[in-house]
Amino acid sequence: MKKKGLNFLEQIIDGDIKKGYEKKHLRFRFPPEPNGYLHIGHLKAICVNFNLGEKYSAPVNLRFDDTNPEKEAKEYVEAIKKDIEWLGFKWDKECYASDYFQQLYDWAHVLIEKDLAYVDSQSSKEIASQKGTPTEPGKNSPNRTRPTEESRLLFEEMHSGKMKPGEHVLRAKIDMSSPNMLMRDPVIYRSMSSHHHRTGDTWKIYPLYDWTHGESDYIEQVSHSLCTLEFEPHRELYDWFLDALEPLKGRRPKQREFSRLNLSYTITSKRLLAELVSSGAVQGWDDPRLPTISGLRKRGYTPKALRQFANTVGVSKRENVIDVSLLEFCIRADLNESAPRARAVLSPLKVTIKNFPENKTEELEFEINPQKKELGKRKVFFERELYIERDDFQEEDDENFYRLTKGQEVRLKNAYIIKAEEVIKNKDNEVEEVVCSYDPKSKSGSGTEESSRKVKATIHWLGRAEAVTAKVNVYDRLFKVSEPGKEKSITEDLNENSLETLDAFVEPYLKDAEPGSSYQFQRLGYFIKEKDTNQLVFNKTIGLRDSWKKENG
Repeated sequence: MKKKGLNFLEQIIDGDIKKGYEKKHLRFRFPPEPNGYLHIGHLKAICVNFNLGEKYSAPVNLRFDDTNPEKEAKEYVEAIKKDIEWLGFKWDKECYASDYFQQLYDWAHVLIEKDLAYVDSQSSKEIASQKGTPTEPGKNSPNRTRPTEESRLLFEEMHSGKMKPGEHVLRAKIDMSSPNMLMRDPVIYRSMSSHHHRTGDTWKIYPLYDWTHGESDYIEQVSHSLCTLEFEPHRELYDWFLDALEPLKGRRPKQREFSRLNLSYTITSKRLLAELVSSGAVQGWDDPRLPTISGLRKRGYTPKALRQFANTVGVSKRENVIDVSLLEFCIRADLNESAPRARAVLSPLKVTIKNFPENKTEELEFEINPQKKELGKRKVFFERELYIERDDFQEEDDENFYRLTKGQEVRLKNAYIIKAEEVIKNKDNEVEEVVCSYDPKSKSGSGTEESSRKVKATIHWLGRAEAVTAKVNVYDRLFKVSEPGKEKSITEDLNENSLETLDAFVEPYLKDAEPGSSYQFQRLGYFIKEKDTNQLVFNKTIGLRDSWKKENG
């Protein structure tokens, strides 16, 4: 087997080690903002950092960049921790940017004392108007030459809560003509009166993300600060901040960037996801139609499948959109190997086999999982009255329909060949029962000539007496276009058929299935038993094959 080559991040780290960087000083981190749930876009960053930790036997910090109390909550912190643990990763230290608020405040004073920061008393609108454009330099604030002592006193008054939100900000004094717009005197502190989920009402000012991020990496002595490509222009700013604080005694983090994970038919903006949740378009952050890790878990995706997906996508510096079918392939491949088989009928149609004795049941064998022969088989029961899928019957035959029609034969999976002979309809002229006959010599696996007789199709079934009622949530893609929000609003791009709840029948052994366990329903797809419900509910994870392109062009 050909050895897999190193990705470019591994090449960088190996190069640093060859140049003398001691492996014992390697440390990575995953730094989520606790302002929402983790989604599929975060999966790549999680796997990149924790996989490197495993490869180099290096610790990985979980650090919450909790600098905006207006949008953050303890609920999000706990959800993020749960998701990472569920994926199978372990962090070394649980850190919070709020742990460093005092140090960051003290360092801000250092910038002021070095005349590298000043308090600006303009409005946010005025500051934005002076930023310039990528091709035109910005304009200096009239407060840029404010005396150091005056800025220091104003900053302390901001800290003590004497200033109204928006009345003043602290800005770094860098270069208003820099080609990098982020270097044009960025705001690093603002006044806020919001309650923080960890520090309460202690702080009246909060640092901006850019000021917090690089310094937090330095405080934690992260060796390689790995970010997605949109943070590449921020690297110059992070380095400027650390240069401004010299002399520093620790090791400087090395920031490197990789492409983010973009997925077709999917949005990975927490702002837009939050809009869907707050508007009621979905049923919370863990709605199985959302690309959140908790939503995917509730839908039946497995840690193994998600990690395999991330590894298959790989690490690169080139932005692209990954087809969602790759993610679906990974979960199908995993569940095909691991999920026991079961029988269910989602849209039941009654079938009566007129020549099968009344009040008789016959035991038949059913494979638990053909991929794991060691699991053996179990017993199922064949009887006179059955259920089949309504879509598996059509009254009139045509050349494009290969299942049960009047006068034609099909095989019932693991059972007998049947022929439809009579159709019973209700007062609305809807088919409510199909009367069939069966060939008693055609039993699957019986060794008779009839048992190997070929018919046009095989369909699944369920004995009517043993059938147990269940609710089944059938999920489809949340959006009907590959790039939601590109031409219309995301609400206009919503797939109105993304959820259908069915009154179905399943076989009785599923009543005792463990919540959270997955099954392959014959011919229908993979389903997971819902947790935290008094009813018997199954969520559809994925179909057996990709029918989306066929159905939607």
